[in-house]
Amino acid sequence: MSSMGSLAFDEYGRPFIIIRDQDSKSRLTGIEAQKSHILAAKTVANTLRTSLGPNGLDKMLLSPDGEVTVTNDGATILDKMDVDHQIAKLMVQLAKSQDDEIGDGTTGVVVLAGALLEKAEQLLDRGVHPIRIADGYDMAARIATRRLDEIADAYDVSPDNLEPLIQTAMTTLGSKIISRFQRKMAEIAVNAIMAVADLERRDVDFELIKVDSKVGGKLEDTMLVKGVVVDKDFSHPQMPKEVKDAKIAILTCPFEPPKPKTTHKLDIKSVEDYKKLREYEKKKFTEMVEQVKATGANLAICQWGFDDEANHLLLQRELPAVRWVGGPEIELIAIATGGRIVPRFSELTADKLGKAGIVREIDFGTTRDKMLVIEDCHNSRAVTIFIRGGNKMIVEETKRSLHDALCVIRNLVKSGNIVYGGGASEIACSLAVSQQAEWVSTIEQYAMHAFAEALESIPMALAENSGLHPIRTVADVKSRQLKENNSRLGIDCMGNGTNDMKEQHVFETLIGKKQQINLASQLVRMILKIDDIRAPGGY
Repeated sequence: MSSMGSLAFDEYGRPFIIIRDQDSKSRLTGIEAQKSHILAAKTVANTLRTSLGPNGLDKMLLSPDGEVTVTNDGATILDKMDVDHQIAKLMVQLAKSQDDEIGDGTTGVVVLAGALLEKAEQLLDRGVHPIRIADGYDMAARIATRRLDEIADAYDVSPDNLEPLIQTAMTTLGSKIISRFQRKMAEIAVNAIMAVADLERRDVDFELIKVDSKVGGKLEDTMLVKGVVVDKDFSHPQMPKEVKDAKIAILTCPFEPPKPKTTHKLDIKSVEDYKKLREYEKKKFTEMVEQVKATGANLAICQWGFDDEANHLLLQRELPAVRWVGGPEIELIAIATGGRIVPRFSELTADKLGKAGIVREIDFGTTRDKMLVIEDCHNSRAVTIFIRGGNKMIVEETKRSLHDALCVIRNLVKSGNIVYGGGASEIACSLAVSQQAEWVSTIEQYAMHAFAEALESIPMALAENSGLHPIRTVADVKSRQLKENNSRLGIDCMGNGTNDMKEQHVFETLIGKKQQINLASQLVRMILKIDDIRAPGGY
């Protein structure tokens, strides 16, 4: 069987994988099936390999309706790729579980799984049973995670010493489109997390961080707002553009007269009846506005709309208002300002009002787009990261990049241990696994050596993507780690002249690195244990 796989594109430009000769055989069994699976997984891993590290390249993905995504994020690439093979789908899920659990390191985990399978293929060719390979990998993964614990540096998260947090966030952002403003974006991410973090419980509530964006402007115009940004403006153009010391009534009841809630018809047979109805409506409107004003509120935020008459009345009574504010925003405003959401006018009291230092309307460029910024809130724990960018693709990629950075900092707040990046921790684990394998007398030692070699695929890819000689560079760093007994030495991707990742401030979270090794080895063990695919219509 010619076990070649190739990457092809459909008419929409979506990549998919063709495994040759597979359609001609209704069923593959035994070693043939395993090789076919390994090939599919390797093809996926090789697609992502070039995206690894600070010099990794981006991928452009086209959706069926022609929408373009440019991204460096492993989970996004796999999610949008049209994967046609069962094992390749498992790789997609692998990246997703790393993304859900850790939020970063999605490319690395897929590249590692691909390398482990590639090494397993060589052992299968030499007649080693897949179960023995899986057991050897299991032993090696335990040694590797133990080694990570040994080389990790503890870091105590405190508001006075944010530098290590910023450096770790910068490492995450180094491989992204926004690396030109690495420092600024890292500081935004760290300040956002520290604003909402509960350091006593070591917990971060992601619900309190809202990421909003507006196309236009420069990337460096991205800002962190200690409060909420709402994509709405004041309901009347003559209302003030700024309200200081805002006392906000948050209403989910419509600003309109009560309607009969029945199917009955209301007939108006004379002009007097019509006038009476109109007077009644006006009286009700005035009552509603007065009820809001009586509580001391100087701003109304309404979930529903109101008509022009109500709008004019609000302007006359000098009560600025915002209409059609969505449910999630209403909740966030209530949390941020310490207010209560009021479902009926009769229930509105002064203690239910939200408080904010300033509510202002901002407009953008020449487009007349307007947004509302609610700052200096009573409960300053709710924050908004407001992203600007030249086009939709950059804004979306910035969102994904900042999500990774936010997740990494959250993980550090939860368990503040860091290991060194740039492939340093992988090389240290690889050396530890190799040394331990010498003491194993059974056939598993071959699998352990294979695991050690596979771990080197990460520094290898980093060197390759940085234009260095991969084999020579990795061999050099390995021998130096052994000689100097220094597990901080990694690949100098940026040409800073030192291989010590502590000096280069390249950090990764211990929890993320351990998860990568564990997830990749679990998936590979699962794939190795499959020796048959039965499709519908097969025999």
